[in-house]
Amino acid sequence: AVLIAELPELGAIDDKKLAALVGVAPVAHDSGTWRGQRHIAGGRATVRCALYMATLSAIRCSPAIKAFHKRLRDAGKPPKVALVAAMRKFIIMINTILKRRTPWSEPQQHGC
Repeated sequence: AVLIAELPELGAIDDKKLAALVGVAPVAHDSGTWRGQRHIAGGRATVRCALYMATLSAIRCSPAIKAFHKRLRDAGKPPKVALVAAMRKFIIMINTILKRRTPWSEPQQHGC
């Protein structure tokens, strides 16, 4: 309900703009030839908080998000970095479903 109320652009804008609008897109802190670190910043805090809790649940229940999060953690990413990446992936999945107007279907697992 928070996503619908606070993010009316959902399903109408592209993925990069949506990630920036929610505040899960990395922001570069560069100057000239110096390359700084990337941090998430800005965005709509209420949407980000709701997405955070939804992603915690999706990591436990959705095989697609769970596998993505596990792959990042196995690659050595810190827990919060993996969680924010999963948040970004989750909001992009929701945006794509609404954009295409198709029901969600869990991806098929190959090789199992």
